[in-house]
Amino acid sequence: MNPILLVVILAIVEGMTEFLPVSSTGHMILVEKFIGDVGLSKQFMDSFMIIVQLGAIFAVVLYFWDKLTPFVKTQKEFVLRMRLWVKVIIGVLPAVVIGLLLDDYISEYFMGNVFVVATTLIFYGILLIVIEKYHKGESKVNTIGKMSYKLAFIIGFFQCLAMIPGTSRSGATIIGALLLGLSREVATEYSFFLAIPTMFGATFLKIIKNGLNFTSGEWQLIGIGTLVAFIVAYLVIKWFMGYIKKRDFVFFGVYRIILGIVVLVALFI
Repeated sequence: MNPILLVVILAIVEGMTEFLPVSSTGHMILVEKFIGDVGLSKQFMDSFMIIVQLGAIFAVVLYFWDKLTPFVKTQKEFVLRMRLWVKVIIGVLPAVVIGLLLDDYISEYFMGNVFVVATTLIFYGILLIVIEKYHKGESKVNTIGKMSYKLAFIIGFFQCLAMIPGTSRSGATIIGALLLGLSREVATEYSFFLAIPTMFGATFLKIIKNGLNFTSGEWQLIGIGTLVAFIVAYLVIKWFMGYIKKRDFVFFGVYRIILGIVVLVALFI
């Protein structure tokens, strides 16, 4: 397959799955594995899988700009906005520490491991369905303003589970938030906000570790992938925020289980 076509496909998959609880990295690993070798190095592909997420993050910033921007009219609004960002920063601290400690280990032993992706897809799919089954009644926290700094920090640890491909960063964060009493909408929004510094940091780490040692052609592929991921992710965010106001996450749990089983069957036949 042509490398440009491959990165476009991977970027579409990234944009469609990054903010859904289905694991974007897991999906991209599966796509890459089943397409086969296209002449790109493993080092580049591992970096691309992370860097392409920048497009999706820019989509979050654009979509939620009115809720995120510090440029507000009143002092009260500014204070509330700063409290939101403090909660985001507190929530990302666990990922910063654990990510720095385990990045090399995870890259070596888990990235590209299709069996790990399949099993985590199934496990967290089941967990998502079970949590939704018992997540009834009114939530204790129905706005991010009501969420304490302690809750923000604990949710940050749930996000760290997604360092294993196939888990889903948004899925792990949402599961943790639901267990801690957040409503679906607040859990989803906070997951999106938490993604901004987390994924910027992961991208920066990959670029630094790679030493910016990409060829001009590889930079072109990264640029194309990032743009495609941005466009697709923005459309998916808009759809998903409407979806969760009327429906639960059971569909995504079922989808994860079916996909995981299909992958396991494909591996062993």
